[in-house]
Amino acid sequence: METDTRMARAASSPAAVRADGTPPIRLVIFDFDGTLSDSGDWFLSVAPELARIFHFRAVREDEIEKLRHSSSRDVIEYLGISRWKLPFIAWYVRWLVGRNVGQIELFPGTPNLLEELAATGVCIALVTSNSEDNARRILGPENAARIEFYACGSSLFGKAPKFRKTLKKLGMAPGEALAIGDETRDVDAAREVGMRAGSVLWGYAAEEVLIATKPDVLFRTPQDILDYVAAHR
Repeated sequence: METDTRMARAASSPAAVRADGTPPIRLVIFDFDGTLSDSGDWFLSVAPELARIFHFRAVREDEIEKLRHSSSRDVIEYLGISRWKLPFIAWYVRWLVGRNVGQIELFPGTPNLLEELAATGVCIALVTSNSEDNARRILGPENAARIEFYACGSSLFGKAPKFRKTLKKLGMAPGEALAIGDETRDVDAAREVGMRAGSVLWGYAAEEVLIATKPDVLFRTPQDILDYVAAHR
């Protein structure tokens, strides 16, 4: 069945190369927190608890904007978080999200974005450090059903293996995929795999630090994503 699905995609897909010499976008891989879900304020509310439990530097309110202008790796270093602690922190955050799903909402444009993107025939996947159960509960059944493949529970800097797994599962080449996130580490992981990288400007990282990572495209609104994908089909 899986082989049949891949063959059907190949048969119905556009030409292997567009007129400008680039492959068409057939797969969009979204990050979740800060990209589809508006979890920033909630995360800041639990940050003091995380700092106390895992013994790293607590973030003062006047430091938040400074950290938004720093890369993901620089933030970890600034807070004094040992790399070996990251998997435990990620697990604890997933557990906290599961207990507080009702406090986290989708960004207003997310439902329409997923609906219109799915209508174009582009495959949609989700790669996140959050759990699949948390993501599905926050998305709701209708939105969750529009996502064809979930690769969840990645480590903070471990998205690249999840990207490769997603490409293999869906039978896509890296050049046919666009990864969309809100942090510098999302761009780094996409580059490692050879995919196009898009950064949204409504999430965690500031525009200046995202520009410095040189993503293929910056998105100021969900409509920008739809327009970009349509222009690269």
